[in-house]
Order: sequence, then C-alpha cells, then structure tokens
Amino acid sequence: MRRLIFQEYVTLDGYAAGPDGGLDFFESVGEHPDDNLELLESIDTMLLGAETYRLFAAYWPTEASADQPIAPKLNSLRLVVVSTTLENAPWGSHEPGLVLRDVDAVRALKAEDTGKDIILWGSITLFQSLLRAGLVDEVQLRICPILLGGGKSAFPSGESPVDLQLIEARQWGRGGVLVRYQPAVN
Repeated sequence: MRRLIFQEYVTLDGYAAGPDGGLDFFESVGEHPDDNLELLESIDTMLLGAETYRLFAAYWPTEASADQPIAPKLNSLRLVVVSTTLENAPWGSHEPGLVLRDVDAVRALKAEDTGKDIILWGSITLFQSLLRAGLVDEVQLRICPILLGGGKSAFPSGESPVDLQLIEARQWGRGGVLVRYQPAVN
C-alpha cells in the first residue's frame, strides 16, 4: 500500500494561515528548503483539495515558478484533486489532474499496487477528513518561528485525540523546525 504524507507549514502556535488567510509567515524561515527535493524522490502523486489546487495551479505550472528548484519535479507529479465541485483540474501545459469525489476514492488511490508515496500539501479540510478516516501515514510539520495568535488551525477541533509517534525532529531554515510523526498504532 502506498503511504500518504501530509506536509504543512505552520506557525509555532499551530496555524496554517493567518486570520486573513495569508501565508506571509512562510518567509520567517527564509528560502524553501532543498530537502523537499529529496522527499520528492519518494513521491509520484500530489494530492490536493480544491482550494489548495486553485492556489497551486495559479503558480506552479506557470512561468512565475520557473526560478524555483522544486518546480520541474512538482510539475511532473501525478496530480489528484479531491473535490465535489470541480469537473476538471487543468495544470498549465502539463497533464491535467484526476478529480476524485470522496475519501473512499483516496483509499482506493492508496491501495494501488504500483507507485510511490503520495504527498498532501495544504488542503487542511481534506487532511482532517483523511486523518479521521485513518488514511494519513505521516504528518510532517515545518514549524516557522513566529506566533500569530490566531488564524486557520492545521488540526481538527473538537475531534477525538490522535496519538502520534515522533519519527524525526531537526532544525531547518532560519530557526524553523521540521517534525515528522506517524499515527500511533493502538
């Protein structure tokens, strides 16, 4: 079975976006880390929710991303978008994405016999649904050294606790910390 890895940039107080939806806090750690290029060697599928897909599609498959070292690899990934409203998922001049409708379709994607791991970037609502369904194999948080005091949380609210086991913790960027967890087996 393929692994599903969720990766998110968060503030030290756990927010994935500011109160206005802004992501300016990403800049607090400097340039995007090259270690994501290494991660992408184990990935062949990018899973996104509709909102994150729209943000990514407006930047990554365009000329604006040309100077980003990660762009060629990211644009070559198989794109899968989970949405109940999108009919198609164009990706610039690249192969368009596959649109799935629900968590069960993601379960089938993970069960494919061939393929590398699947990365889920952003897509907080989708992440929360997949976490509740037991489909997330690894949670990677890139913690930025900033406190926002409010915004959009990366984590489900009012749900049952999810126990996690630490895989790795290390510094990256200017004072950021990468932490990797896997859901605990009970």
